[in-house]
Amino acid sequence: MLRAPGFWWRSPGLESRLLHPLGAVYGAVTAWRMRRPGARSALPVICVGNFVAGGAGKTPFALEIADRLTRMGERPAFLTRGHGGSLTGPVMVQGDAKIGSRHGADEVGDEALLLAACAPTVLSHSRSAGAKLAEAAGATVIVMDDGLQNPSLRKDFAFAVLDGETAIGNGSCLPAGPLRAPLAAQWPFVQALIVMGKQGRAAQALAQEARRRGLAVLAARLVPEAAVAAALAGQPVIAFAGIGRPEKFFATLREIGAHLIAEHGFADHHRFAAAELAALAAEARAKSAILVTTQKDRVRIGATGELPDIALRDLPVRLQVDDPSLLDALIAEGLGRRRMAG
Repeated sequence: MLRAPGFWWRSPGLESRLLHPLGAVYGAVTAWRMRRPGARSALPVICVGNFVAGGAGKTPFALEIADRLTRMGERPAFLTRGHGGSLTGPVMVQGDAKIGSRHGADEVGDEALLLAACAPTVLSHSRSAGAKLAEAAGATVIVMDDGLQNPSLRKDFAFAVLDGETAIGNGSCLPAGPLRAPLAAQWPFVQALIVMGKQGRAAQALAQEARRRGLAVLAARLVPEAAVAAALAGQPVIAFAGIGRPEKFFATLREIGAHLIAEHGFADHHRFAAAELAALAAEARAKSAILVTTQKDRVRIGATGELPDIALRDLPVRLQVDDPSLLDALIAEGLGRRRMAG
């Protein structure tokens, strides 16, 4: 996959202006699609999406939602499109090595494997067909990872996850900017805004707008696993990542005290070639450094096994929200909306 162009995250310049007519058409079509009625699942559907293309922390937040649902006595199932995978589904993702026919990242994508380690996960390009499979598998609630702009399945409650630093970038629609549809067209389909990480002025303004519209607003952050963070502190590290914003991963490593010797950023969902992995391993050996990547990248590389002659570490993270009780209340509201509707 291609990396998001830098001009998306700057004030509108020449590139964005030249592409604006295409963005206006794309945004108008997506906004029209979002208004179409979708199929109704027999189960409550909680969507975790975002306003823009690229990573914002949706998957960690979806994992947190599923964990809280489980503690509430529910049986959640994830529904994902499986970005970066070859399968179209509907299929239950088998990401556990104990299962005979284990799926790989090439088939289902990295995010689906991370989700499947937490709860039953359905991969389906058809959201309505995937919902039926989740229901047949015994789920009591569906957590949709992404799909805010997809109208094929009705959502009972939708969280929009926002990167606190980049927000909505230059405010233009694809390909002129990162927005998947005009923001005004997306607000009516969202019930809560989750702002991830440090909040810049744009994110603060969007949070104020959300509150003005009557939406709940929560702040959240990704926190590295303490034991791994302590082990990396003060150590020479060569870091690489193929995620939406690799620089966020590198910044996290610096924050925990790792000594970054080199940083290698790749496109989101990048499929690492053997030659690329060999080059990274050679660089780590030559510089006596620890090779570190993200959980998502480690899952994707898993099919190739360990890098030759060197260990590859990942940095697990967990989500922290500033108001856990409010999050539980919002989840309960999502469940109640569907069940009261019958």
